[in-house]
Amino acid sequence: MCGIIACRTAESAADYLRIGLRRLEYRGYDSVGVAIQTATGDIARVRTIERIDTLDRLLADWSGPAFAGAGLGHTRWATHGSVTESNAHPHNDCEDRISLVHNGIIDNADTLRASLTIAGHSFDSDVDSEVLCHLIEDRLQLCGDLFEAVRLALVEVEGSWGLAVLERGTGRIVVAANRCPLLVAHTPDGAFATSDIAAIADWVDEFRVLEDGDIVDLVSPPRWSRQEGIGASLPPVHRCAWRSTDAELNGYADHMAKEIDEQAELVSGALDSYGSRIADGSLWAEYGMEPFERLHVVGCGTSLNAGRVIANLVRRLGGIPVRCSTASEVADEIAEPGTLSLAISQSGETTDVLRALETPAVCETPMLALTNSAHSALARRADAVMLCGAGPEIGVAATKTFICQIVAGTALMISALVGMGRLTRAAAVDLVDDLRYLPDRLGHAGVKAKCVVPRIAEEISSASGMIFIARGNGIPYAAEGALKVKELTYCWAEHHSAGELKHGPLALIGVGTVVIVVDNDDPRLRANIAEVQSRGGRIVSIGRYADSTVQVASIPSAPWGPIESTVPLQILARSMAMSLGRDVDKPRNLAKSVTVE
Repeated sequence: MCGIIACRTAESAADYLRIGLRRLEYRGYDSVGVAIQTATGDIARVRTIERIDTLDRLLADWSGPAFAGAGLGHTRWATHGSVTESNAHPHNDCEDRISLVHNGIIDNADTLRASLTIAGHSFDSDVDSEVLCHLIEDRLQLCGDLFEAVRLALVEVEGSWGLAVLERGTGRIVVAANRCPLLVAHTPDGAFATSDIAAIADWVDEFRVLEDGDIVDLVSPPRWSRQEGIGASLPPVHRCAWRSTDAELNGYADHMAKEIDEQAELVSGALDSYGSRIADGSLWAEYGMEPFERLHVVGCGTSLNAGRVIANLVRRLGGIPVRCSTASEVADEIAEPGTLSLAISQSGETTDVLRALETPAVCETPMLALTNSAHSALARRADAVMLCGAGPEIGVAATKTFICQIVAGTALMISALVGMGRLTRAAAVDLVDDLRYLPDRLGHAGVKAKCVVPRIAEEISSASGMIFIARGNGIPYAAEGALKVKELTYCWAEHHSAGELKHGPLALIGVGTVVIVVDNDDPRLRANIAEVQSRGGRIVSIGRYADSTVQVASIPSAPWGPIESTVPLQILARSMAMSLGRDVDKPRNLAKSVTVE
């Protein structure tokens, strides 16, 4: 969601902040702002509820004192308070001595606001983040040191935060984190802090990730503290794998189109990296996890859809009971003996998933994380981590991360079943051989879809909504197809088990109603399609049959289901959105990393 960048550099901080904020655009935002120290020592604050292009113009037109080398930047996705300039970050204290940017939620904000108001503080916004600014101001008046003021203030705060504070005059920047991502790096260009490595990848080779309770003064060497006391040991150094070229379009019209086309190559690379370790059980053995008798999949949105594919495979191949839970609804569930919890999150910072880790149903079991971020909060809290290896995904609506989650999870679970004696090596070898053809089948599906789908999308884009149906292991793909249409077109789209049509959803079918069929060769689908056609519904089918609207080469018996249908479904959603004039890379109201409940 919200993005933070802070820097102390020898040159103008504005130059770094503008680039960094561009790199954070993919996370989604509805306002953007900066606070920059000027040559006179004051802090210039520039905010807008428009796009970063507007911020660039405002900075270019700046007529005040020259910008110095210390500054903060922030992209906000509104949660507390409406989208207004006064609610945009950075926030200032009463005397404009400090500016602050914040990600997260302050649970006791109302109580703190009331006590600070009584103490004489005046608030300019409706957001919980401004409370931090005045609380730090209050402590700064007592102790006179920004670092100590931040530490003392946070003792009273309940909730989550990734924050950065800039002090007028000194240009000092202090950052802190608790249950929100934040990392720091010191380079020849200067000292940086950010919630997302993408923001500073142009200048950084190595970085450190703050742990919960960490407070850091961006001096060199850094002054590092944890809430337990000054002088905490530094977290380990990580290498930066993101490069600015990852955010380039390379001739594509948008990132979504580029990332759809990357899927086949990514799957091929992943399978090459796993090699023979899938079929002999050694891939699973590397994670050091105990055998399990049940599997509990926890996730949200696209990640949960991927988890359902993995769950179906484990149930079918291993005969293991599985349960799939929406992360935000796990609180009342009960832990079962012999369970492995599989928590899935693209960013590894999804708050609903992180909160689920604290519930008995998950925290009382061994927990394996499947994520695209090795340094995320989810990865740090898990007993073991499987990386999906999708690389940077700029488009807000997940595409390649869905496929990569499925492939990574499938490889690991096949290996686990072999290691636990629930699947023979010979059977695993056959499955891996089938997986080896997947890149070609994904490429074939893309070629076919690009020829057929745009015309269909143009014809059905005026529909007020549509229904996606499937059977068995095709249902998670129908769910993902419906989700993509909702995300990108802003039209309603529902998915149903085809067998449930007669139990209610048929009431929605009339003349011209669009019904997308994800066909996994289940013979029962033919009767369901006839039900729709007899009521005048328009069928768009994706499958192997010659009469399918979009033909894909698939393996009907594959335990991972009709994964090839994913590509036409993605292209359908993108094509419909394009015909409606939507921004496919930045859908409204959505964020790449959902860091609030």
